[in-house]
Amino acid sequence: MRPISGRIKQSLFDIIRPRLPGSRFLDLFAGTGAVGMEALSRLAEAVVFVEREKLCVSVIEKNLERAGWKEKGRVLRANALGPLSWIPFRSRIERFDLIFMGPPYKDGDKKPLFYCRSILESVVSSGILADDGWVLAQHHQKEEPGEPAGLERFRQERYGDSRLSFYRKPPPPPPPAA
Repeated sequence: MRPISGRIKQSLFDIIRPRLPGSRFLDLFAGTGAVGMEALSRLAEAVVFVEREKLCVSVIEKNLERAGWKEKGRVLRANALGPLSWIPFRSRIERFDLIFMGPPYKDGDKKPLFYCRSILESVVSSGILADDGWVLAQHHQKEEPGEPAGLERFRQERYGDSRLSFYRKPPPPPPPAA
Protein backbone atom coordinates (compact mmCIF):
# COMPACT_ATOMS: atom_id res chain seq x y z
CA MET A 1 0.00 0.00 0.00
CA ARG A 2 1.25 3.46 -0.95
CA PRO A 3 -0.85 6.25 0.54
CA ILE A 4 -1.54 9.37 -1.52
CA SER A 5 0.65 12.29 -0.47
CA GLY A 6 -0.97 15.30 1.12
CA ARG A 7 0.23 17.52 -1.73
CA ILE A 8 -1.30 15.32 -4.43
CA LYS A 9 -4.55 14.91 -2.49
CA GLN A 10 -4.88 18.67 -1.95
CA SER A 11 -4.25 19.38 -5.62
CA LEU A 12 -6.70 16.68 -6.73
CA PHE A 13 -9.47 18.09 -4.56
CA ASP A 14 -8.74 21.68 -5.62
CA ILE A 15 -9.25 20.58 -9.25
CA ILE A 16 -12.42 18.52 -8.71
CA ARG A 17 -14.01 20.78 -6.05
CA PRO A 18 -16.84 22.07 -8.29
CA ARG A 19 -17.82 18.52 -9.30
CA LEU A 20 -17.93 17.02 -5.78
CA PRO A 21 -21.20 18.20 -4.17
CA GLY A 22 -23.86 15.57 -4.83
CA SER A 23 -21.51 13.31 -6.79
CA ARG A 24 -21.25 9.53 -6.78
CA PHE A 25 -17.56 8.78 -6.14
CA LEU A 26 -15.71 5.48 -6.62
CA ASP A 27 -12.38 4.98 -4.82
CA LEU A 28 -10.54 2.02 -6.41
CA PHE A 29 -7.54 0.64 -4.47
CA ALA A 30 -8.90 2.61 -1.51
CA GLY A 31 -6.17 1.66 0.99
CA THR A 32 -7.08 3.50 4.20
CA GLY A 33 -9.89 5.33 2.40
CA ALA A 34 -8.32 8.80 2.69
CA VAL A 35 -9.41 9.91 -0.79
CA GLY A 36 -13.00 8.70 -0.46
CA MET A 37 -13.31 10.14 3.05
CA GLU A 38 -12.11 13.49 1.74
CA ALA A 39 -14.76 13.28 -1.01
CA LEU A 40 -17.44 12.72 1.64
CA SER A 41 -16.16 15.66 3.68
CA ARG A 42 -16.57 17.78 0.54
CA LEU A 43 -20.22 16.78 0.11
CA ALA A 44 -20.09 13.81 -2.24
CA GLU A 45 -23.51 12.15 -2.13
CA ALA A 46 -22.09 8.64 -1.95
CA VAL A 47 -18.66 6.99 -1.97
CA VAL A 48 -17.89 3.38 -2.78
CA PHE A 49 -14.51 2.13 -1.55
CA VAL A 50 -12.98 -0.93 -3.25
CA GLU A 51 -10.11 -2.52 -1.33
CA ARG A 52 -8.86 -6.09 -1.17
CA GLU A 53 -6.94 -5.98 2.14
CA LYS A 54 -9.10 -7.03 5.10
CA LEU A 55 -7.35 -4.73 7.60
CA CYS A 56 -7.84 -1.69 5.34
CA VAL A 57 -11.52 -2.56 4.85
CA SER A 58 -11.94 -2.65 8.62
CA VAL A 59 -10.21 0.74 9.03
CA ILE A 60 -12.46 2.34 6.38
CA GLU A 61 -15.61 0.89 7.97
CA LYS A 62 -14.61 2.16 11.42
CA ASN A 63 -13.78 5.62 10.06
CA LEU A 64 -17.12 5.84 8.23
CA GLU A 65 -18.93 4.98 11.44
CA ARG A 66 -16.92 7.47 13.54
CA ALA A 67 -17.58 10.27 11.04
CA GLY A 68 -21.30 9.45 10.85
CA TRP A 69 -21.09 8.60 7.13
CA LYS A 70 -22.07 4.93 7.31
CA GLU A 71 -25.14 5.62 5.14
CA LYS A 72 -23.12 7.50 2.50
CA GLY A 73 -20.16 5.12 2.27
CA ARG A 74 -20.04 1.52 1.13
CA VAL A 75 -16.92 -0.64 1.41
CA LEU A 76 -16.47 -3.54 -0.97
CA ARG A 77 -13.73 -6.04 -0.23
CA ALA A 78 -12.53 -7.03 -3.68
CA ASN A 79 -9.66 -6.78 -6.13
CA ALA A 80 -9.99 -3.83 -8.52
CA LEU A 81 -7.84 -5.55 -11.15
CA GLY A 82 -9.81 -7.19 -13.92
CA PRO A 83 -13.44 -6.68 -14.91
CA LEU A 84 -15.37 -4.12 -12.88
CA SER A 85 -18.88 -4.98 -14.09
CA TRP A 86 -19.74 -6.39 -10.63
CA ILE A 87 -19.47 -2.95 -8.97
CA PRO A 88 -23.01 -1.66 -9.80
CA PHE A 89 -24.57 -4.84 -8.41
CA ARG A 90 -22.59 -4.81 -5.16
CA SER A 91 -22.61 -1.03 -4.65
CA ARG A 92 -26.18 -0.36 -5.82
CA ILE A 93 -24.84 2.54 -7.88
CA GLU A 94 -25.08 2.12 -11.65
CA ARG A 95 -22.66 4.88 -12.75
CA PHE A 96 -20.15 7.14 -11.05
CA ASP A 97 -19.46 10.83 -11.59
CA LEU A 98 -15.88 10.59 -10.32
CA ILE A 99 -13.67 7.51 -10.25
CA PHE A 100 -10.32 7.76 -8.47
CA MET A 101 -7.79 5.00 -9.01
CA GLY A 102 -4.46 4.82 -7.24
CA PRO A 103 -3.11 1.33 -7.99
CA PRO A 104 0.28 0.25 -6.62
CA TYR A 105 3.31 1.38 -8.63
CA LYS A 106 5.61 -1.57 -7.80
CA ASP A 107 5.45 -5.12 -6.49
CA GLY A 108 7.31 -6.48 -3.46
CA ASP A 109 10.49 -6.84 -5.52
CA LYS A 110 10.28 -3.18 -6.62
CA LYS A 111 9.36 -4.13 -10.20
CA PRO A 112 7.01 -1.66 -11.94
CA LEU A 113 3.42 -2.85 -12.29
CA PHE A 114 1.85 -0.44 -14.84
CA TYR A 115 -1.81 -1.25 -14.08
CA CYS A 116 -3.47 2.03 -15.14
CA ARG A 117 -4.22 1.29 -18.79
CA SER A 118 -5.88 -2.06 -18.07
CA ILE A 119 -7.96 -0.50 -15.27
CA LEU A 120 -9.02 2.37 -17.54
CA GLU A 121 -10.08 -0.21 -20.13
CA SER A 122 -12.07 -2.04 -17.44
CA VAL A 123 -13.81 1.20 -16.46
CA VAL A 124 -14.87 1.73 -20.08
CA SER A 125 -15.98 -1.87 -20.72
CA SER A 126 -17.96 -2.03 -17.46
CA GLY A 127 -19.97 1.11 -18.27
CA ILE A 128 -19.61 2.47 -14.72
CA LEU A 129 -18.53 6.00 -15.73
CA ALA A 130 -21.36 8.53 -16.04
CA ASP A 131 -21.61 10.24 -19.41
CA ASP A 132 -20.11 13.46 -18.03
CA GLY A 133 -17.94 11.66 -15.47
CA TRP A 134 -14.20 11.85 -14.91
CA VAL A 135 -11.63 9.17 -14.14
CA LEU A 136 -8.73 10.39 -11.99
CA ALA A 137 -5.68 8.14 -12.34
CA GLN A 138 -2.65 8.42 -10.07
CA HIS A 139 0.36 6.67 -11.59
CA HIS A 140 4.16 6.63 -11.71
CA GLN A 141 5.85 9.05 -14.09
CA LYS A 142 7.31 6.14 -16.09
CA GLU A 143 3.85 4.69 -16.74
CA GLU A 144 2.12 6.08 -19.81
CA PRO A 145 -1.50 4.87 -19.75
CA GLY A 146 -2.30 6.63 -23.04
CA GLU A 147 -5.91 7.01 -24.12
CA PRO A 148 -7.82 3.72 -24.22
CA ALA A 149 -10.76 3.57 -26.61
CA GLY A 150 -13.72 5.36 -25.05
CA LEU A 151 -11.66 7.83 -22.98
CA GLU A 152 -9.68 10.98 -23.65
CA ARG A 153 -7.06 12.45 -21.34
CA PHE A 154 -7.78 16.14 -20.94
CA ARG A 155 -5.35 17.07 -18.18
CA GLN A 156 -2.21 15.78 -16.46
CA GLU A 157 -0.43 17.12 -13.38
CA ARG A 158 3.11 16.26 -12.20
CA TYR A 159 4.19 15.73 -8.58
CA GLY A 160 7.73 14.38 -8.25
CA ASP A 161 7.65 10.81 -9.59
CA SER A 162 3.82 10.73 -9.59
CA ARG A 163 1.28 11.89 -12.15
CA LEU A 164 -2.43 12.58 -11.95
CA SER A 165 -4.11 11.99 -15.30
CA PHE A 166 -7.69 13.14 -15.87
CA TYR A 167 -9.92 11.27 -18.32
CA ARG A 168 -13.46 11.66 -19.63
CA LYS A 169 -15.56 10.22 -22.41
CA PRO A 170 -14.83 11.99 -25.69
CA PRO A 171 -17.53 14.30 -26.97
CA PRO A 172 -19.85 12.83 -29.59
CA PRO A 173 -18.93 13.62 -33.19
CA PRO A 174 -20.69 16.62 -34.70
CA PRO A 175 -23.78 15.85 -36.77
CA PRO A 176 -23.18 15.59 -40.52
CA ALA A 177 -23.54 18.83 -42.42
CA ALA A 178 -26.88 19.18 -44.17
